Amino acid sequence: MKTKKFYAIPYMLWILLFVIAPVLLIIYQSFFDINGAFTLSNYQQYFTSGTYLKMTFNSVFYAFIITVVTLLISYPTAYLLNKTKHKQLWLMLIILPTWINLLLKAYAFIGIFSINGGINNFFSFIGIGPQQILFTDFSFIFVAAYIEIPFMIMPIFNALDEINPSLVSASRDLGANSLETFRRVILPLSLKGVKSGIQAVFIPSLSLFMLTRLIGGNRVITLGTAIEQHFLVTQNWGMGSTIGVILIIAMIIIMFLTGERRKGGRLK
Repeated sequence: MKTKKFYAIPYMLWILLFVIAPVLLIIYQSFFDINGAFTLSNYQQYFTSGTYLKMTFNSVFYAFIITVVTLLISYPTAYLLNKTKHKQLWLMLIILPTWINLLLKAYAFIGIFSINGGINNFFSFIGIGPQQILFTDFSFIFVAAYIEIPFMIMPIFNALDEINPSLVSASRDLGANSLETFRRVILPLSLKGVKSGIQAVFIPSLSLFMLTRLIGGNRVITLGTAIEQHFLVTQNWGMGSTIGVILIIAMIIIMFLTGERRKGGRLK
């Protein structure tokens, strides 16, 4: 027991220094204005400003769309991947793009979607002509979903992989067809992975700011963009911290809604 507690010390220090301390610092900074005076006006301004409320709606809306698109692509992919012969190899190939820097992937898509990029060159070749693809909602959602897909596939794949094959065989032996087996057995048992995937995609999507600038061309304004502006441009760290606190609360709510809850001593 003492050995386990000893090995837990580095983990607890990491959590304290790089999770708890930064969150407390953000909360503390949110109560100061641009001049360093203690105030509650940051929160008052946030909840009474139509601009910030619109940014909040945009953040939640785009995070929801990105999550839905990612889920619709990832679940069938994870399901089919789980049935392939070399599934671990295919999973590694899907995870591989996550090793590439996010900025490099963003600039790669700028080249693909630009007026003189590969997509528009193909459109010109087939007679459609160049189209404005970059700096649109479509390009932003497409690139964000592409980047987040591996983080949705992995938990769903793991949940599907853990399903006991005998349960599927028993369902079919009892007369259920493939659709009923999927609806009554596979889908319910894989919901834990779906919830984990939603957490892994929705929460980061709430605070995107680099893609909104590089791919969305600042047409998509989110809370992440506002935080960047307050910290790097206006130097209003108090307001930026206030928005950060709102995002933290939103993330906690999402984790609560998609997390496992106990009921009657059992996980529900």
